[in-house]
Amino acid sequence: MLALVARAASLRSVGRDVISLALGEPDCDTPTHIQEAAFIAMRNGDTHYTASDGTKALKEAIRRKFERENSLTFALNEISVGSGAKQVIYNALAATVDEGDEVIVPLPYYPSYVEITRLVGGEPILVHTQPQNGFKLTPELLERAITTRTKWLILNSPSNPTGTAYSAGELRALAEVLGRHPQVWILADDIYEHLLFADQPFATLAAVDSRLKARTLTVNGVSKAYCMTGWRIGYGAGPAALIASMATIQSQITSCPSSISQAAACAALDGPAGVIDRLRSTFRFRRDLVTTELNRIRGISCAVPDGAFYVFPNCSRVLGRYSPAGRELVTDVDLAHYLLEDAGVAVVPGSDFGMPGHFRISYAADEALLRESVKRIDLALSALHGDSS
Repeated sequence: MLALVARAASLRSVGRDVISLALGEPDCDTPTHIQEAAFIAMRNGDTHYTASDGTKALKEAIRRKFERENSLTFALNEISVGSGAKQVIYNALAATVDEGDEVIVPLPYYPSYVEITRLVGGEPILVHTQPQNGFKLTPELLERAITTRTKWLILNSPSNPTGTAYSAGELRALAEVLGRHPQVWILADDIYEHLLFADQPFATLAAVDSRLKARTLTVNGVSKAYCMTGWRIGYGAGPAALIASMATIQSQITSCPSSISQAAACAALDGPAGVIDRLRSTFRFRRDLVTTELNRIRGISCAVPDGAFYVFPNCSRVLGRYSPAGRELVTDVDLAHYLLEDAGVAVVPGSDFGMPGHFRISYAADEALLRESVKRIDLALSALHGDSS
């Protein structure tokens, strides 16, 4: 993914017209009231180190958020703030995973889950989900994946890259399996919680089955729902002993999150819900636009995601064909390079998420760019020749 992003930037630098749909970042600016909170914090001298895992003010705002939106109650010493949700995930795995411990990750996956697991000495156990089941982990698949060495299950809902979201009923079925394996901790990555388009309400494991709360780390952040990717604030809530260990690790890595960003995050979490409602409405429109247009392209099939801001179309029927220059597109990586070089559209190959034969598009771009991007993809695929193998 990073190589394609870098190549896209390189092409732009020499004047090529490239549309990037590769990065998972809202295209909207941070809402004004959040920016103003940061400005006030700076003017009031809030520019110093904070407690290593977050200010009391932000932890209180997070506690209110969990109570208000998820019916989950946490003490302040059960909440940790990091420089992005990714750091919170790293801290948790670094604090708990020993050499050879297994971490279950459903496919397709956000790449950092696998790489962080390997960084801390663990072994990622990749569980193949099926597109006909919405790429969801089932109780049967989970049961088969658990061993005596299993330390964590990582579950992302709505997910990156597919946008799949689990219902409360589906989570209860997984909870039944987890209840039989008390050694397994659960990391619920809820970063796309508020970007859920399905009629079903959002559900998270610790709220669905209270028995699991004592071994669940619920991770979230302000990056996606509040358009604050650059502010780098994520948070997690879980058992106090785990949170304390995570804070120790963080104190030696980044000391603390930015004081200014934490003040802004307080304003985000306690601010008006209309900010999220408008963003959700915008992304729902874009989702419908992109899936409709992609499904009109011969050789492409694209499921309608439940949430987040990605689509994950299947491109396997166009693989094995040849570009106008005579290059065979054997893999989804080849296809992604072809779309970038010949069509000027940057996408991410499914192989980066452990699922070849697909590619990911972020529809966090305005309507005109999305329409132009799909038009370019259609023209580029129409120019391919030869039968797919």
